[in-house]
Amino acid sequence: MPDSFRETGGPRHVAIIMDGNGRWATMRHRPRLFGHHAGAKRVREVVEACPEFGVKYLTIFAFSTENWRRTQVEVAGLMSLFRRYITKEMQAFVKENVRVRFIGDRPRLDAKLRALMDEAEAMTAHCTGTNLTIALNYGGRDEVARATRRLAEDVRAGRLQPEDVNEETLPRYLDTHVLPDPDLVIRTSGEARVSNFLLWQSAYSEYIFVDTLWPDFGADELGRLLAAFAERDRRYGAVKA
Repeated sequence: MPDSFRETGGPRHVAIIMDGNGRWATMRHRPRLFGHHAGAKRVREVVEACPEFGVKYLTIFAFSTENWRRTQVEVAGLMSLFRRYITKEMQAFVKENVRVRFIGDRPRLDAKLRALMDEAEAMTAHCTGTNLTIALNYGGRDEVARATRRLAEDVRAGRLQPEDVNEETLPRYLDTHVLPDPDLVIRTSGEARVSNFLLWQSAYSEYIFVDTLWPDFGADELGRLLAAFAERDRRYGAVKA
C-alpha cells in the first residue's frame, strides 16, 4: 500500500455514510446505543488515517433529518453521545491539527449541543490538517431547500439577478460552500442507496458500497477502498480519445 494516494490518483475528499451500528449491536444482543458508541470510536481511527492516505477532507454522516423518526430513547441517546463525543474529542482535534465543521440544520438541535458545535469549530478554525465535516441533522434535500431559500432572498433584495442563477451560483449557498465536492462516497453495512446524503455535491462522485458494519470498519479497509478508487477511470461524461 503506498504511503500516499496523491501520486496514484487517490481521493482528496472522502465522504462516508456510517451505517450498521444498530445491527452490529443487535447481533451481539446489546441495545442499539451500544452500537452507536462503538461506531463513534471508529471515527477517530479513520480520521487519524486520513493524512497517511492523502485525504484532506473527510465528511461523515452522523445524524440525518430522517433519523428523528427513531424511538425517543434512541434519539435522546444519540444526542447525548454527540455532546459527549464533541466534549471528549475537542482537545484531541486541536492537538492533531484537525479542523472541524458541522453541516445540517442546526436550530432543531438542543442549545447545549449547538454551543459545543460552535466551540469545536472556533477552537479548530486555525488547524491546517485534515478537514473533518460532521453532518448532523443533515439531509440533502433539506440543504438544497435551505440554500434555495437564501438565494431567493438575495434575488428579492437585489443582491443577485435571476439571470445569474445557475449551477455555479447555487453551491455558494450550500452548507458545504467552503468544501470541494467529494471524490469518493463510501457506505457501510451492505445497503446500496445514498440516503439523502450530499445529493448536489456527489453528482460526479464515485461510490463504493461495502458489507462491513461501521463498528468493524477501520483504517485497513479504508486503505483498500482508496486503492480501488485509484484504479477507476473518472471521465465526467467525456470519452477518452
